[in-house]
Amino acid sequence: MGKRFQNKEKIMKCMHCRGTMVKGTAPFQIDKKGYHLTLDSVPAWVCQQCGEVYFDEQAVDSIQDIIKTLEDRTGKLTAVA
Repeated sequence: MGKRFQNKEKIMKCMHCRGTMVKGTAPFQIDKKGYHLTLDSVPAWVCQQCGEVYFDEQAVDSIQDIIKTLEDRTGKLTAVA
């Protein structure tokens, strides 16, 4: 491969404002029947211009796993009552 492939990271643009996205972290919050989930610092792409947040596939998968676990656990709690 040559030097032309070194240090070439893909530049992501915000779908909302076309600003430059940078890797960082962002909070995630969801309120569902039976529970409230807040994650303070999730890896994400954050727009430097407007602050729009995009979570990558791995972060989304992890969040969905947490939500599924919470739904399973809260279902067990409500079944006891």
